[in-house]
Amino acid sequence: MTTPPARLERYALELETEYRRRLRAPVSERQVLTFRQFICRVHPRFIWYTHCERLVAVLQRVADGEIKRLIVMAPPRHSKSETVTRLFSAYLVYRFPERWVGLAAYGAQLAYTFSRAARAFARAAGMEFQGDAEAVEQWETTKGGGLWAAGVGGPATGKGFHCGILDDPLKNAEEAASATIANRNQEWWESTWYTRQEPDAALVVILTRWPGPADLIGWLFEQEAADEHPEHWHIIAFEAEKSEEPYPIPATCTLEPDWRQPGEALCPERYPLEKLHKLAKRIGSYFWNALYQQRPGPREGGLFKYDYWKLLEAVPAVGRMVRYWDTAGTDKKVGNDPDYTAGGLLCRMEDLCTAIVDVVRFRYSPARRDARILEVARADLEAYRGRVTWWFETEVGVQGEERTKAIVKRCQNLGLTVHAEHPTGSKRGRAEPFAAAAEAGNVYLCPGEWRDGFRARAADFTGAEGGEDDELDAVDGAYAKLNDDESAFGPPKPASERKKVRPLFARATP
Repeated sequence: MTTPPARLERYALELETEYRRRLRAPVSERQVLTFRQFICRVHPRFIWYTHCERLVAVLQRVADGEIKRLIVMAPPRHSKSETVTRLFSAYLVYRFPERWVGLAAYGAQLAYTFSRAARAFARAAGMEFQGDAEAVEQWETTKGGGLWAAGVGGPATGKGFHCGILDDPLKNAEEAASATIANRNQEWWESTWYTRQEPDAALVVILTRWPGPADLIGWLFEQEAADEHPEHWHIIAFEAEKSEEPYPIPATCTLEPDWRQPGEALCPERYPLEKLHKLAKRIGSYFWNALYQQRPGPREGGLFKYDYWKLLEAVPAVGRMVRYWDTAGTDKKVGNDPDYTAGGLLCRMEDLCTAIVDVVRFRYSPARRDARILEVARADLEAYRGRVTWWFETEVGVQGEERTKAIVKRCQNLGLTVHAEHPTGSKRGRAEPFAAAAEAGNVYLCPGEWRDGFRARAADFTGAEGGEDDELDAVDGAYAKLNDDESAFGPPKPASERKKVRPLFARATP
């Protein structure tokens, strides 16, 4: 005999009511799901790769109170944010509805996105909320706990947390290379994030390591070694390809064992070794070792080593200047995205060394590009009138030449001395004299927000076609004009008429 639909609906309602009653009951009176069971219930399409199984098992120990400090390092696109930031934060709210979870990421909007996903998973487990159930900055359970989210470097809500989850404080390589960002993040950790802990709180940090001074894990390891009261972090270091060398950690920390043999991929189902090796060759060892192997090392660089550059505290008060432009305005990239335009401003100092005063770099359409160039022209005239000459690298083709003539004319109308030229020779060949001067210690970098990013990208310069070499093209172009006798103030004279110029390859006095 078939059961009437009304009876089935009533039975389903009774089951749902009983489930919610048990959920609202104290933990001691209800059967709580394990983290793995929770994932299976709220995210049935979750793929249980081996490394995810291992990560979930360790996170269970955090939820059970066995681990209070956890660092998770893994390559990009290996489910770390999905597992930890979205699912584990939701599990903590489900299991401890009277407690608070703090969630932070490099930007507030990203943190709110994680919060929204965690709230959806908690709702799927039967959680009930009070107040605005759709809030993302902060949402509460009916038991007085909940989750709040904030961006790294910004203000955090007034509430503390019983578990704080930090999901990667860096947005990209430029931030990783910035000493300013490093100082900001370290101050935020000490003055804001760390002080939000409730007694006996847990801290979880997950990230892909970036090379550079803003590497948070490197700083935490330094603090661990120097502090009289170490945190005793438990560390998961998921290398994309298992290394033969043990992963280096401070003596006060513990390392989660890796189940693989050397040379095995972390997730061969998605990223087999062949694909990983191709990726490593494409991005280079500097970023491969950091992002995929979690072993950032010092940047050696090719033509321009990272430590070649000397630093100045101010712009030289005297000396002639050249700003050289490598322009781009053709929409040649996918998505109608133009190439970079770069302009490097260099100064010939009294001791015949060279100072890079400023480097601007942007990616605009031709019209916006020209407007930005004119802004820089006005700024140079205001700051260095009488000292600065401009040069443009003429764009390729008839239309490119016309665009170059047009922007040269507009800059001349502002009162600048401006010239244009067709460069000859290979990119690497044009860069080598400037690289030799940098290696000899005869090139200085003036202060500015551009400086850290320029140093990082210069170390990646190979001179090969197709790379992001616009800045180096601009800077070595300006260097050539400054060191080609009168060409800093006009087109170069014939070789027979030029004066001899002292070469700059001898090492400068520190």
